[in-house]
Amino acid sequence: MSHLTTHVLDTTAGVPASGVEVVLTDSGGQHLAHATTDADGRTGLGPEPLPAGRYTLTFATGPYFAERDVETFYPEVTVTFVVAVADDGTSRHHHVPLLLSPFAYSTYRGS
Repeated sequence: MSHLTTHVLDTTAGVPASGVEVVLTDSGGQHLAHATTDADGRTGLGPEPLPAGRYTLTFATGPYFAERDVETFYPEVTVTFVVAVADDGTSRHHHVPLLLSPFAYSTYRGS
């Protein structure tokens, strides 16, 4: 399992959001990884493990909705989060779920 995972759910349709491109960047904007959600709306990305710092996941939601002929207010969703590393050099698995609809979204610290 990747040290960083995500799960995108289309809450309007009540299904996993498959085919959403996700890009991981660091605090300086450097591209670290990209992936596309699978049939279950899940993907793993990022180097193993992520060093301590701020990171951003950008979800390409516009193309996902366009493929379904659904108008959306959010052509992309950007989520910035912090990775902490313990004194012994270990860090937790990071899971960043996205609950998505054409005119709203929410995210939370998953497990």
